[in-house]
Amino acid sequence: MNTHPLLPKLRQLKLSGMLDTLDLRSEQAIGEQLSPIEFLALLLDDELERRNQQRLALRLSQSGCDPQKTLAHFDFSARPGLNRGLITDLASCVFISRHENILMCGPTGTGKSHLSNAIAIEALKQDLRVFSRPLHRLLNELQIARAKGAYSRVLARVIHCDLLVLDDFGLQALTPTAIQDLYQILADRYESGSIIITSNRAFEEWHEVFADELLASAALDRLTHHTHLLVLSGDSFRQRERRKEVLSNLNPTPFSS
Repeated sequence: MNTHPLLPKLRQLKLSGMLDTLDLRSEQAIGEQLSPIEFLALLLDDELERRNQQRLALRLSQSGCDPQKTLAHFDFSARPGLNRGLITDLASCVFISRHENILMCGPTGTGKSHLSNAIAIEALKQDLRVFSRPLHRLLNELQIARAKGAYSRVLARVIHCDLLVLDDFGLQALTPTAIQDLYQILADRYESGSIIITSNRAFEEWHEVFADELLASAALDRLTHHTHLLVLSGDSFRQRERRKEVLSNLNPTPFSS
């Protein structure tokens, strides 16, 4: 392909990716007796799909999302009490256009992080801006940015993205400065941007994160306005996998003769 006579011209037009499918589409055009316009349309469709995939890969790398945790990889059969229709509806990302929030709580290992990540990936597919972090890591990044004089820039990215995902809310104790940062994020995004929050704590315990009743009341009032609350239960996925590994080791597959 590096010696293809069209390569210099395609490079000049920033269309060198067309070479990836040029021969395939040429054979298809001959075999199906496509018109020149139909042949060109196929090449352009390939190029558009290639650019969409490149753009998605870039947004994914910048978002902090895990590309492996998608809806296709979520085991809904292990969570029979989960409203799958609601998850499908949330995955359409209409809630983002309405500036609604999703709050997920439940024991460790029940799939909260996976589901929140999967919904975020669906948002990325729709060319929406996503910022995803464990809460304590985000607040640490803001503290580091403050020391480097980059606080306003980092905070603006958090405030102005279309979807903010905060994982492990309430997992670690927060400093007074971190609590103020968290409150500012929640207040500034109120009715202007969607948030997904996951937590191992029961929702009734969330006010303890703020260590201030007035601040907690104001923050949670904003969070719970226009929100979808999901409570996940059941065995830990990780524990289930460990049990499967133990059983597999106890009952190894016999070698065939």
